[in-house]
Amino acid sequence: MTQTLAQVTLVVREYDEAIAFFTEKLGFHLLEYSALSDGKRWVVVGPDGPGSLRLLLARASTPQEVRTIGTQTGGRVFLFLHTDNFSIDYSAMQSRGVKFLEAPRAESYGTVAVFEDLYGNKWDLLMPSCTSSSS
Repeated sequence: MTQTLAQVTLVVREYDEAIAFFTEKLGFHLLEYSALSDGKRWVVVGPDGPGSLRLLLARASTPQEVRTIGTQTGGRVFLFLHTDNFSIDYSAMQSRGVKFLEAPRAESYGTVAVFEDLYGNKWDLLMPSCTSSSS
């Protein structure tokens, strides 16, 4: 039996602002989009890489969901965006206005810098050590 982790839900304030951030700032693709009942939408975004995890953008619809926007992991890094060329992606993201919380650093597992999405969720931009491209 083969299993894969295909997508994860990210709670957002509004669909359109989240779509704009992920497609314009991070360079993700809008992979699925359809209107559902009660103003809900099925919105899936993701990077270009093969087999990449996808994000299901879900608009908060209850007070409890609203409180989780930007804090889905209690302030810890939430998602890890792998790259095969750190310097190109880091520069491109900076030029598009992505907010990095630190300068890039070399760790035993790779080159990494923490950034925030439009809601304050923390992400790692990471080029794993096993990637052959230079940083």
